[in-house]
Amino acid sequence: MERAIAHMDLDTFFVSCERLKNSVLEKQPVIIGGGDRGVVASCSYETREFGVRSAMPIKMALRLCPEAKVIKGDMEYYSNMSHLVTEVIQEKVPVLEKASIDEFYLDLSGMDKFFGCYQWTNDIADSVMKNTGLPISFALSTNKTVSKIGTGESKPIGKLEVKAMDVQPFLNPLSIKKIPMVGLETFQLFSRLGVKTIKTLSEMPVDVLQELVGKNGTMLWKKANGIDETPVVPYSERKSISTENTFSQDTIDIQNIRSVLSGIVEKLCYQLRHEKWLTSTVSVKIRYSNFDTETKQCRIPYTSADHTLLRYVLELFTKVYTRRMRIRLVGVRFTGLVHGLHQMDLFEDTEELISLYQTMDHLKDRFGPSSVGRASGLIL
Repeated sequence: MERAIAHMDLDTFFVSCERLKNSVLEKQPVIIGGGDRGVVASCSYETREFGVRSAMPIKMALRLCPEAKVIKGDMEYYSNMSHLVTEVIQEKVPVLEKASIDEFYLDLSGMDKFFGCYQWTNDIADSVMKNTGLPISFALSTNKTVSKIGTGESKPIGKLEVKAMDVQPFLNPLSIKKIPMVGLETFQLFSRLGVKTIKTLSEMPVDVLQELVGKNGTMLWKKANGIDETPVVPYSERKSISTENTFSQDTIDIQNIRSVLSGIVEKLCYQLRHEKWLTSTVSVKIRYSNFDTETKQCRIPYTSADHTLLRYVLELFTKVYTRRMRIRLVGVRFTGLVHGLHQMDLFEDTEELISLYQTMDHLKDRFGPSSVGRASGLIL
């Protein structure tokens, strides 16, 4: 049976959410992001025509497009809208993978015998727009890679089908930048060699690619040739990461407990970013000296930022710790995970803070997770 994989992507998601609240923003150049020292979290197609891009400093974006309306953004609102879109799609598909806050993969293999996979996907997209008011694009093909590239080529509000026989003709003329795993460094490397189109890349010997980019050479060759067996992983809110700490002696030292929680949060957040997860639910667990155990949780906007999640964890700890009794164990759990690019609260963070996180993660990647950390997480 031929696979039928659809990729759906909400168009300029944050901007579209803001336009739902304020119709005056329709057709206007809009930037979602922080203040003057912040960066662009999202921008409308009207601003992209001027060269504005995500992660660009706000000051630079405004120099390129002075007429743009800058909105700080509301991550809680966007997260709620993302959950709503997920519910609409989940009701209508056999297998759904939520790849990020605004991106979805659907496995519709075998559905063509009932209704036709393209018509099914089109109806789902129409249902999303009808029930949420948000514009969405999709592409349907034989695997994730081709579908994702197809969605990017069809935006905005695109509807594209790339059948098996058309995969290579579709991919060949495109820039190698369109392949999801090709970053800036890889693109520059191949550009220096004169390899700029997917067709040229697809014709290169696999062993040459392995020499150039290591173990990813084979995968890169497969993607350039429209080959991708990666399955659609069913979406589940039950995904979680967690850590617990049992004290050597039961304690009532609140400052020490808060330091332990800070250290736990920092390690879990590094794991989130390293594995490209965002969390939407935080839980804090304590176990008293008499082994009574209590937990408290809250739903939050999607994030993977230490300082944001630590604030929620400490607030939950204050709420759950209601007895003047020694504590034996504390734990933190992040659930409601979705895959996504490293994403912090770009509406509040400055370029300096974002750079700090990236530098710390780089040091941890190189020297280990415990090589650098917050002073508040140190236990003296």
